[in-house]
Amino acid sequence: MFDALKNLKDKAAEIAEAHGDAIDNGLEKVGDFIDDKTDGKYSDKIDTGVDKAQDLVERLGEKKQSD
Repeated sequence: MFDALKNLKDKAAEIAEAHGDAIDNGLEKVGDFIDDKTDGKYSDKIDTGVDKAQDLVERLGEKKQSD
């Protein structure tokens, strides 16, 4: 079970390294879409969530480069 989770994490790191910019752009678009659908009511929370997700993708990509 642990090996399966490690393999999944490694695969996510590979994807983040290879496609980090596209993932960041997608996260921005999704955040903007949700913000639009909620009429800006949750803008701060959406922005925080998008920022945290982008940071995670960046860290995963950096970790893979250092391996």
